[in-house]
Amino acid sequence: MNQQQPSEAETYNPWTIVNVVFHHLAGQGLHPVLGETGDPGEPAAQLLRALGIEPAAEGNRQVSQNVRQHLAEIRAAMLGEVDAPGES
Repeated sequence: MNQQQPSEAETYNPWTIVNVVFHHLAGQGLHPVLGETGDPGEPAAQLLRALGIEPAAEGNRQVSQNVRQHLAEIRAAMLGEVDAPGES
């Protein structure tokens, strides 16, 4: 099997799952209420774990890495430290 290294584990914010579910239910005409039956974050985190994804407050590791890379490119372009990719 192709297993990822611990440092490369997929991560996702469980509150994003809660948000998606709430919007889906509301779109179906239902009226979900947050908090009356407990914190939905932990069941969402358990769902992610069952899918082999580590719950993380910072969200998707890949998205975070892409954002850091993009910010580095902007800093380089604005501060003139290094040419932006594709420029000479």
